Amino acid sequence: MGNIDRIIRILVALVVIILYFTHQISGIAAIVGLVISGIFVLTSLISFCPLYAILGLSTCKKE
Repeated sequence: MGNIDRIIRILVALVVIILYFTHQISGIAAIVGLVISGIFVLTSLISFCPLYAILGLSTCKKE
């Protein structure tokens, strides 16, 4: 997983978390958003996305 991909995932997760705590989203949308945000943060921290591996995608720079 490339650095830009990791940064985007963390920013999206932060936006969803902020929306939740400011009560802009609630209910099922909030639960789904928070779960996806957690997955985004986790995959960003470990620099590995299982879905990318399954699909054969890579966002790393080619050397």
